[in-house]
Amino acid sequence: MKIKNSVIAVDDLDESARFYTEVLGLVETRRFSPRPGLTIAFFQGEGEAMIELIEGEENGKKGLYMVGMEVRDMDKELAGLKSKGVVLTRGPFGAPGGPRIAFLDGPDGLEIELIEPSK
Repeated sequence: MKIKNSVIAVDDLDESARFYTEVLGLVETRRFSPRPGLTIAFFQGEGEAMIELIEGEENGKKGLYMVGMEVRDMDKELAGLKSKGVVLTRGPFGAPGGPRIAFLDGPDGLEIELIEPSK
């Protein structure tokens, strides 16, 4: 697995976006609202890994709370994880043409998102 992204819950997405773009020099590559009250934006610097900012997360968490890991074969990875006693909290699921994703709990409340890129 390789690190795909780190997810940070923020209070003000526009203010945080200014910091990541104007101060750190990252580029905002995508922004969308999957449901009312929730907005997600992706930022990239050098390399492939991204920072994902989320405004309006229902669980009230703030700060770093999720790390996304890219997997080549979701089914193979899940079989290996399940053999080690890992229980998924959500997924796997995906939209047509988009990536497949699944979630599991890591230590200390960190959520791990597994991402299989669309083929």
